[in-house]
Amino acid sequence: MSLFDVDLGFGRTWSRVGDSYAVTKKPRGLDVGAVAEVPFSAMEAIPQGGAYDPSFTMRSPQAITSGTYFECGDVLVAKITPSFENGKQALARILPGPFGYATTEVIPLHPSKPGHDPRLLFFYLLHPDVRHHVAERMEGSTGRQRVPEGVLLDLPIPEIEPDDQSAIANALETIHAAAAAELNAEQNASTLKRTVMNALFTRGLRGEPLKETEIGPVPESWEVVPLGSLGKIGNGSTPKKTVPAYWNDGTFPWLTSAKVYDREIAVADQFVTDVALAECHLPRVQPGAVLMAITGQGKTLGHCAVLRIEASINQHIAYLQTNTERAEPGFIRGYLETQYEYLRQVASGGGSTKGALTCAFLRGLPIPLPPTLDEQREIVSVLDALDRKIDLHQQKRGVLEELFKALLHKLMTGEIAVSDLDLSALSMASTQPEEEATA
Repeated sequence: MSLFDVDLGFGRTWSRVGDSYAVTKKPRGLDVGAVAEVPFSAMEAIPQGGAYDPSFTMRSPQAITSGTYFECGDVLVAKITPSFENGKQALARILPGPFGYATTEVIPLHPSKPGHDPRLLFFYLLHPDVRHHVAERMEGSTGRQRVPEGVLLDLPIPEIEPDDQSAIANALETIHAAAAAELNAEQNASTLKRTVMNALFTRGLRGEPLKETEIGPVPESWEVVPLGSLGKIGNGSTPKKTVPAYWNDGTFPWLTSAKVYDREIAVADQFVTDVALAECHLPRVQPGAVLMAITGQGKTLGHCAVLRIEASINQHIAYLQTNTERAEPGFIRGYLETQYEYLRQVASGGGSTKGALTCAFLRGLPIPLPPTLDEQREIVSVLDALDRKIDLHQQKRGVLEELFKALLHKLMTGEIAVSDLDLSALSMASTQPEEEATA
């Protein structure tokens, strides 16, 4: 049921945002040139997904030829597609001056009556039903649609007493802060992983002297070998979707490049039949293979995973059927992860609009190789520990984001009261130092 179809509890009624908020306008007679510098927030400075404060640069008044005037405490809402749908908005809590300017693609809102907490409006505008309601009322040509100010001011919002507004905002802020803390911890762990990976694949774990190679320094006992020397490299194909015999009641796993984000692939989402395997020349890739996405213009190209089941693949994936007596698949996947940006540069072909890697290129790709599987596995265990740490923060953040959405709906509609909640544990977790919160 949509938010706007809910029967509000506790005697609440619907009002309009415009009954309590107004669009901030530059005061008549304000001399902007009287200040030395003005904080300015471009569209990229407006956070996406509900972070509070915008970033800004300090500009001289003369350098601001256009923009939207706003003041401290304003809710800044991106009005152009797709920024609005993506939740680009900010609450300007702190400004290094009496006012600021933002991109013209922002609508600033401030309370027009006492007793209204702008944090509550900020959170309310993140509700998926609210975003959908407003997005349906955008105006303008396709691709350049904008939210009219009147649509925001006419937006239905539950009428809530001032004390309850602050209590609800406090509760949502607690969850919001805890999710932000998990995101920060996740980013810190990812940064740590990049640093560790760079050290592991250049210096190893044994403290050996280093030697210079075509890929840079590596431990003296390591080899640098072509990837193709570590197993067979090939790619797959896609059986015609119009042939039911290839798909109906299929039982053999078939993978698309979206699966490489899993890092270790243990389940499939799609299946083909034995007829497809026989007639479409699909490879039967065995467990232990390293898979890589080799086409695409988004972030997928260059991502790798280790296959833990027997499966086939489409033409957008290359596989290395790893010789596991010589190389640990997780080691290969880990090193290839460090080459992500390089692989994407190669795929772009110096400006090609349709990037792709070839199996021939991958066969010749140089890769460092420790002499023993034990050393390779020790490196993999370090990387796995870091990946588990990152995954834990991602999972916790996902739970908090779902909790935020559920409580936002229930608190705004009166289905539950703030007094029913105990968020003390979240409050303590969000204020812990990162090293304690992520221990």
